[in-house]
Amino acid sequence: QLARIQTDSVVRMLRDLYPDLHFEIAVAMSTTGDKILDTALSKIGEKSLFTKELENALERNEVDLVVHSLKDLPTSLPPGFTIGAVCRRENPLDAVVFHPKNCGKTLSLLPEKSVIGTSSLRRAAQLKKKFPQLEFRDIRGNLNTRLKKLDEKEDFSAIILAAAGLKRMGWENRIGQLLGPEDCLYAVGQGALAVEVRAKDQEILTMVSALHDADTVLCCIAERAFMKRLEGGCSVPVAVNTLLKDGQLYLTGAVYSLDGSDSLKETMQTSVNYPHQNEDGPNDDVQHVGITAKNVPAQAQEAAENLGIELANLLLSKGAKHILSVARQLNDAR
Repeated sequence: QLARIQTDSVVRMLRDLYPDLHFEIAVAMSTTGDKILDTALSKIGEKSLFTKELENALERNEVDLVVHSLKDLPTSLPPGFTIGAVCRRENPLDAVVFHPKNCGKTLSLLPEKSVIGTSSLRRAAQLKKKFPQLEFRDIRGNLNTRLKKLDEKEDFSAIILAAAGLKRMGWENRIGQLLGPEDCLYAVGQGALAVEVRAKDQEILTMVSALHDADTVLCCIAERAFMKRLEGGCSVPVAVNTLLKDGQLYLTGAVYSLDGSDSLKETMQTSVNYPHQNEDGPNDDVQHVGITAKNVPAQAQEAAENLGIELANLLLSKGAKHILSVARQLNDAR
């Protein structure tokens, strides 16, 4: 349902921009990540869990564009594909949804040994350290399924979900607590929608590029570059927080051990205040961590990508590789 709502919202924006074109939502398909529900996401070991089947349809020209949650897209896309649009970001924070009996509480007010559901190693690692009195357990399924499991059983006192998904589903009233950066840094790309297209399809690429939100593009390029340099994914706890203010892009990035006891966190900034120049010629389709954004200044995109790489290098110089490789091994052994 959420995937459909997200696709509908993108198609609505395109119809407003191009009233003469006919858009058809042709395919509703489930992906590997949707089908394997008895295994933690971090254990399936497939890089493009929620995207592979959709990319196959794109490759076969069955569809012309695919709408994803940006956080589901790997930092390296298969050859021949690109992210042609990154739409304006919804609130990227994580949210706590409480069991009806805990309505009005916050995580710190829950009884000791209360069980919190999350399918994310990143969320669990940060919250275990912050709330050591609570227990964290895997919960899988789409948003509807997870909320049903929460409400109809007594297994969980609360579950952690992305605020953006809840808002898009019209369930904002279920958010009992928003987790700010001091509690929980968010996932790379969280809250942003991406439109994936064939990289060589200039007509479609030009069409969808009108949906790019420049600020979101720069924040997400920095986040994805950070993740890519760390070789992170959903099998290790990597988290970020970005802020773009007065032409300065601030990126906070962190890595965690599975239990959150070991962590590294740093913040860096760079100027992305560059004018837009007409960059015709061979460079007009340069990808930055899978994103093609011709209408965002190229120098600003480069600065954002370099910021992500430099921040990752700083964490690597302080021992991030060790923390992540131990986390990966422990996760594989679980």
